[in-house]
Amino acid sequence: MPPEAILLDVSRLISRLDQGPATGIDRVEAEWLAHLNDSGTPHLLLARVRRAQLVLPPEAGRAILRWGAGRHADLPCPDLIDRLRGRRDIRARAEAALRRMALYRADRAGRGVAKAAVRRLGPSPVYLNIGHSNLTDDLWAGLADLRRAVLIHDTIPLDFPQFTRAGQTQKFKTRFAAALSHADLVLTVSEATRQDALRWRDALALPDVPVVAAPIGTRLAAPDASGLPALDLARPFFVTLGTIEPRKNHALLLDAWDRLGPDAPQLFIIGRRGWENHQTFARLDSLPQDGPIRVLSTLDDGAVAELLTRSHGLLLPSRAEGFGLPLTEAAGRGIPVLCAPLPAATELLGDYAQYLSPDDPAAWAKAVVDLAKAAPQRKSVRFVPQWDAHFAHVQLMLQERLHV
Repeated sequence: MPPEAILLDVSRLISRLDQGPATGIDRVEAEWLAHLNDSGTPHLLLARVRRAQLVLPPEAGRAILRWGAGRHADLPCPDLIDRLRGRRDIRARAEAALRRMALYRADRAGRGVAKAAVRRLGPSPVYLNIGHSNLTDDLWAGLADLRRAVLIHDTIPLDFPQFTRAGQTQKFKTRFAAALSHADLVLTVSEATRQDALRWRDALALPDVPVVAAPIGTRLAAPDASGLPALDLARPFFVTLGTIEPRKNHALLLDAWDRLGPDAPQLFIIGRRGWENHQTFARLDSLPQDGPIRVLSTLDDGAVAELLTRSHGLLLPSRAEGFGLPLTEAAGRGIPVLCAPLPAATELLGDYAQYLSPDDPAAWAKAVVDLAKAAPQRKSVRFVPQWDAHFAHVQLMLQERLHV
């Protein structure tokens, strides 16, 4: 059976242009866009821009991926109204380019988008939303002539409102309810997230839409030291990877390193600063420049892979994860992993990882010392989910659950 034709929503990628290192959700949407470009699957794109929804041809996807990789030379000046409002950033220039490529332009409610998609893709294409963006009742209701599927990455804003920006819990609740009220199929990045989505679907009395786990893949970037700053990689070091935000629990690692004293191994904190984490930011700002802890916020994927590959281990004391790409990026290379016993982590890694309480810095300090005593250990590589399997599974679910 040929693959289902897809209208892929790329609104998140547009909103994230030139906003720093890609988050996990950004990477998943980009993987889908690259897959559709490379596989020959019939598809169009939908992008929310200022005051409009744009239906875009496949070639727009190649441009979006190029811009996301930092290659902006082909971008035009922003539109006149953006220039008058002082919007001259990469996103404004990208939106100007996309408006010129658009096959169809609708208002923010997307009136006419479904007809435009059917006209070009044939009867009943699938609208697929990967990025937790553009989830509004008006848009989804307007796409009723299409089959509609959404990928849920986590329900962290509902489960742990203390770990989100002010106001984000209610916004996420509204988006989640809109998606599950209109979707014909809900996909999740892990079985752990599937259970969370089912729990919240029932708690919010949302329609009994089918919810299916479709674990996302892991892409292991080639190590490349050319993007690294001057670092002493001859001394033992550990890596933690992720945005510096409360749920990632960097404070525990700082507490553990306080216990380790002057002979502590190095800790490289890879990630940009997030939100609502002022105490941790203050502690990071007060670290001595010649101390064992370094914050590296602008590394490319090759540089991250280089550090991970040469490290004594990945540390992830996070308090909540829907999947945890750093876990599979480490386990897929045989790198030791110390992490909190989260449902997603145990689902992905089984007995591969060493699980430690996210509230016990002494246990983390001891485990770090034990690993740092010898040369970096390498474990048998853990099989981790692959992107080809994810894409094939999603297409199968679309055909089995939504085919008419």
